[in-house]
Amino acid sequence: MNTNRLSSSLMKGLNDQMTKEGEASQIYLAYASWASKEGYAGIANFLFRHAQEERNHMMKFLEYILERGGEVTIQAIPAPGALPSSVQDCFNKVFQQEVSNTEAIYKLVKQSFTEEDWATWNFMQWFVKEQTEEETLALSLLDKIKIAGGEKASGDALYNLDRVLETTPDDAELAQEKTADKP
Repeated sequence: MNTNRLSSSLMKGLNDQMTKEGEASQIYLAYASWASKEGYAGIANFLFRHAQEERNHMMKFLEYILERGGEVTIQAIPAPGALPSSVQDCFNKVFQQEVSNTEAIYKLVKQSFTEEDWATWNFMQWFVKEQTEEETLALSLLDKIKIAGGEKASGDALYNLDRVLETTPDDAELAQEKTADKP
């Protein structure tokens, strides 16, 4: 008896996204290693934590495919590409990677809606919120770097930024959580 509850096209999309989450983890690992080599232990810590978070996202897709009776397809993970040339470049690349991931998530949401696969549509809502958090966090980091001086940031400013990122929470507070009392 066939117990697969996913269309072949949606199962392929979910497997592709699982691979994309693994690729994101590798990107964060590469950038964390770069930051560590450059002496930015706090930034490296922040990026290593995000590498693990992306791997956890990958596992969510793997488990969901299995729970829906689908077949998991393990694919090769592309190399992360060029290492950052600066802290500014690092977080520009982080933001670009998160936007790319958001676009892929939205395609799966749209596909699950079109196919009326409500279980998958519901599953994907967690990722919609997660990507909103990831983009918000990346933008706030870019703002911090801009305030520190961007590409021309002094050593002192980068040192302070490094210390701040060591303990920066992994999640951003979203607009829907804000109120007039707590902007």
